[in-house]
Amino acid sequence: MQALALVIGATGAFGGETAQALLRCGWRVRALHRDPDRARAASDLALDWVKGDAMAGDDVRRAAEGARVIVHAANPPGYRNWKGLALPMLESAIAAARAEGARILLPGNVYNYGPDAFPRLSEASPQHPLTRKGAIRVAMEQRLAQAAQEGAKVLILRAGDFFGARGAASWMGSVMFQAGKPVRSLSYPGPLGVRHAWAYLPDLAETAARLLMMEAELAAHASFHFAGHALTGRELRAGFEAAVGHRLPIRPFPWFALPAVAPFNETLRELLEMRYLWRDEVVLDNARLVATLGAEPHTPIEIALDETLRALGCLPPVELVRAA
Repeated sequence: MQALALVIGATGAFGGETAQALLRCGWRVRALHRDPDRARAASDLALDWVKGDAMAGDDVRRAAEGARVIVHAANPPGYRNWKGLALPMLESAIAAARAEGARILLPGNVYNYGPDAFPRLSEASPQHPLTRKGAIRVAMEQRLAQAAQEGAKVLILRAGDFFGARGAASWMGSVMFQAGKPVRSLSYPGPLGVRHAWAYLPDLAETAARLLMMEAELAAHASFHFAGHALTGRELRAGFEAAVGHRLPIRPFPWFALPAVAPFNETLRELLEMRYLWRDEVVLDNARLVATLGAEPHTPIEIALDETLRALGCLPPVELVRAA
């Protein structure tokens, strides 16, 4: 029988992309959603949508019946109420995973780290976060480590900032340029000479699928870093210019304006916390991942950006270009 994966957060960037990668690898994929009919109508994936709330342990437990893997890709939208939602949702997934003997896959990020761990982050780097969200992410991973000691199985795959066809709400798709509009300039949040870690979602999801294909061989608590594209702002601009075919001026992101409005907008307040991750070089060491898989899936940046911009409506689809 085909292996079954439950994806919590299949309408999101990582969840949707990983569901697609698992389908390609022959998995059956079940997706939890509070309104499965709406999710099914909006999705381009042939998933088994089931009704349930990630905050409700019984819902997650029923959805996870028979699952070998639970992809926990649920995130509070717009950075809102992480404290009230993130850990309770994770507890539901842990309880379901223990009941089914399944492995939890959590997409990790770099919020866990402070400048004492920069510039190169390995799986052993100290986790001393500077932000509220970072502290919550550390608590989530500590809870998973505890669950692994109690008999659960865990896989953490950490990466930099997402981009890709499903990344319209990411830093790249909502801050650097605007989805659905031609790219005439870029808004960049940091110094142009500092490298920053980016994760092209199809590459990251393919990595997740390959690791899950060898799930039985992994340690009870397995953690890997995905290097992706570690680029300076200038290198990223060159990739964009290759994709759009013309020069792109860069405008600095207006960090100065955020403190005035942040007290009245939770999303902007949480966004402001992330500024330090753009001031310093942040890259991920993927030596352990490469030793396990042999190589990290990697799409050249010019191709990755071209595919992203076309999918987000910033460039004409390939079919129209060929026809022209």
